[in-house]
Amino acid sequence: MKINSAQFKISNSEVEKCPKESKHEYAFIGRSNVGKSSLINMLTGRKGLAMTSSTPGKTMLINHFLINNEWYIVDLPGYGYARRDKESRSKLQTIIQNYILNRCELTNLFVLVDSRHEPQKIDMEFFEWLGENGVPFSIVFTKIDKIGKEVLKKNIDDYCNKLLEQWEELPPIFMTSSEDGRGREELLDYIEELNKLPLPEDKN
Repeated sequence: MKINSAQFKISNSEVEKCPKESKHEYAFIGRSNVGKSSLINMLTGRKGLAMTSSTPGKTMLINHFLINNEWYIVDLPGYGYARRDKESRSKLQTIIQNYILNRCELTNLFVLVDSRHEPQKIDMEFFEWLGENGVPFSIVFTKIDKIGKEVLKKNIDDYCNKLLEQWEELPPIFMTSSEDGRGREELLDYIEELNKLPLPEDKN
């Protein structure tokens, strides 16, 4: 798939205020500092589209980006940022859950995982929650340029084995680097295929 245009459309904290158009939406989420904004910029080929920051947990809203005037990338707040106070974490959790569970245009949720780390409890719990709620998702391992092939394989295998303890089959898995562009074509090809399908049914 070729990205001809990518433009920011709207930021908000309520799913009811998301765009009213019936277009496929692909949301990106992950723990803070997983490289979400960098990945979105790499996918779209627009360096400044999603704001990157050295400060983890910067994304506080649901951000919609219209791609090729046909479908949306949605940048969701990160989860698990320990430095936030309890009230802020609760508010963000509500924003995230309301979007994921109630947005009928959500075609797939890409959950980003830092490939440099062994399976994290917070990620495994999030996968379990998605499964319990029947949310279609894929796993995107980020920053694969930062570690060696053997460690990368071990960490991904560990995640897969953990998932298979509770799941009959694995979700789609992608390996990416925002630095050198690896995984870009695979992700865009996957989105292109999903775009051919009917929109998900109304969740309400």
